[in-house]
Amino acid sequence: MKPRQPQQENPQRHLFASELITLLNPEHGLMKLSNKFDWTYFDDIFGAMFVQDKGCPAISTRLMVALHYLKFTYDLSDEAILDGWLENPYWQFFSGMKYFAHKMPIDPSSMSRWRRRFGQDGAEALLKQTIEVGLKVKAIKESELERVNVDTTVQEKFIRYPTDIRTYDRAREHLVKMAEKAGIKLRQNYNKVSKKLLFDQQRYAHARQGKRAAGCVRKLHTILGRVIRDIERKMACENNVLSELILLAKRIFEQTRDSKNKESFHLNIDRATV
Repeated sequence: MKPRQPQQENPQRHLFASELITLLNPEHGLMKLSNKFDWTYFDDIFGAMFVQDKGCPAISTRLMVALHYLKFTYDLSDEAILDGWLENPYWQFFSGMKYFAHKMPIDPSSMSRWRRRFGQDGAEALLKQTIEVGLKVKAIKESELERVNVDTTVQEKFIRYPTDIRTYDRAREHLVKMAEKAGIKLRQNYNKVSKKLLFDQQRYAHARQGKRAAGCVRKLHTILGRVIRDIERKMACENNVLSELILLAKRIFEQTRDSKNKESFHLNIDRATV
């Protein structure tokens, strides 16, 4: 069912209890922030994921949003954020509680299940509302949102060391693709042969069989030269992109093991085919 509102309990239970709003400092940051958030926005976004009349009521949307906001603000685990919530009246008020609670409102596993349920869309909704509130309270400026700096220090990166054999194969691969787009029919594209040579070279290098590994490099070097000459013979009209790519491939073909700036040739090929 749709999420229930937080702390919907019998008023008689809190007959002699004081409301949190009368006990807490109204100048506290979380007290002010709770009034700035558009909680109905989250109800509309996340409430649409639930059916109206089936199952038991879901956990309060405001409670789950507030717990995740606090979790990422203070960089705490699900268990730690609930332990802190049980002791901090400001956290409880921020999550929509009217009276101080002495029991955990949910099990920590409910937070991970909630994140899996809403995934990336839920994270984007949280971020959007956070930015809007930041602009509203003038904590950030619109000019500060024009550029985003992302730290990818610990992110896995697909980076490949530009070895000679890889450079030869990449040059051949791009030449073959561009020739097909230009309508040039090659005698042979060497796709299967090159794939096998790459595999064999890595296998021989791992086994420290230097002569066999070097032989694979020489064969790919020869194949690159064949493809270059085949395209040059069959180019019927001027093609600026293909001509530039052939020029770069020739520089790769002619460079030696001790040539300088070898990596830039590989990068230029990638740019020429974009």
